[in-house]
Amino acid sequence: MKNKVKVYRAMNNISQEELAQALGVSRQSIYAIETSKYIPSTLLALKMASYFLCSVEELFEVEEGD
Repeated sequence: MKNKVKVYRAMNNISQEELAQALGVSRQSIYAIETSKYIPSTLLALKMASYFLCSVEELFEVEEGD
């Protein structure tokens, strides 16, 4: 699964730690999501989209074979 979390975070000048605190997760979780080592829960994906004022589909893209 591809994601644009790092892009949105950079566009908003927000650190991994700041995003993690806002979403109630660890900085390591944000890193794992950005590097596609962890697929977030539906709830966390919705929280991220809400935080960045975008849709889940704008943040995450399902790749063939996922």
